[in-house]
Amino acid sequence: MSTSLNKLPVWSKLPNTETTIFTVMSKLALDHQAINLSQGFPDFDAPHELIELVAKYLATGYNQYAPMGGALPLRKSLANKIESQYEVSINPNSEITITAGATQAIYTIITAFLKENDEVIVFDPAYDSYLPAIQLNGAKPICIQLKAPDYKIPWESVKKLMNTRTRMIILNSPHNPTGAVLDANDIDQLRRIIGGTDIYILSDEVYEHIIFDGQMHQSMLRYPDLLRRSIITYSFGKTFHTTGWKVGYCIAPDYLMKEIRKVHQYMVFSVNTPMQHAIADYLQDKTHYEKLSSFYQQKRDYFLSLIKDSRFKFTPSAGSYFQLLDYSAITNKKDTDFAIELTKKHKVASIPISVFYNNKLDQKMLRFCFAKKAETLALAAEQLCKV
Repeated sequence: MSTSLNKLPVWSKLPNTETTIFTVMSKLALDHQAINLSQGFPDFDAPHELIELVAKYLATGYNQYAPMGGALPLRKSLANKIESQYEVSINPNSEITITAGATQAIYTIITAFLKENDEVIVFDPAYDSYLPAIQLNGAKPICIQLKAPDYKIPWESVKKLMNTRTRMIILNSPHNPTGAVLDANDIDQLRRIIGGTDIYILSDEVYEHIIFDGQMHQSMLRYPDLLRRSIITYSFGKTFHTTGWKVGYCIAPDYLMKEIRKVHQYMVFSVNTPMQHAIADYLQDKTHYEKLSSFYQQKRDYFLSLIKDSRFKFTPSAGSYFQLLDYSAITNKKDTDFAIELTKKHKVASIPISVFYNNKLDQKMLRFCFAKKAETLALAAEQLCKV
């Protein structure tokens, strides 16, 4: 029986939101049997040792709720990792919370600290969960455009847009979708403009271990003055090739984490127990994450070597597992249209960068994920060289 006459009025909180571009392009790739370099996940499996550890904990009774803040062995493993990596002491009891992926952490953080009419500085192009989370909480995103080819933050513009309503700045380094990274000058500029304010930093560092050419990851954990006002998010999915597990974590000073956990406990309460214990064990071997930069740099370099004679132009990605390609020498078509054409006609799926901009700025750029097997990258490059 039709229920159309019985529908109630809906006042959408996200009236302009449609299906995400990742879902659209992945479906298009499937429909047209194209090589999918659009959505950001590997086409190779998780480490066998890690899978065996999960099986071990599944079989030995670790199948009920974990503590709300996360399994303590995992939080202790993370505290040890952070001290070794960044030379800072983090309290595993009160300053680390395990989350259902970094996206849940980001939404939880924004919900905990933003109120109606607060302003949040966001750098476009931005990961697509930031703006909806801000808007759903009644706050206002203040978008500052980053421009090709280097996508550097214009700090003077940031300073001009800051006011008494500015509650938070969202940083993302290594950056999705551009692959840009913060450097020491960025940290100096951030310190200069944020000092003496009550502004929080939400630092999305999910690609912390995927940074290239000998650069140092500029984590907020390195700087005590920034750390005291920072909430930092991470993803085990990105680090250990397990995006489908949806396990991540956030770090914050205890006075901020107290507020985050108030929201977290009612949003998910706790996260997958056997996987937390498995990851805790797996983290004991530093090589499992310290080798990640070289692993992905080899893939980046291999992919770029295969397309160097194509009509695409590029600046090598500085971090993450994404590479932008400039197609302006090929066509003047909108990036959304060209991405569809490339998928249908040339059988390679990508993501148009304009979808990451609040104003849909089109700079003739497409994003390609190189977290793929060598044979996948070779097949994709062969097709791209024919364009």
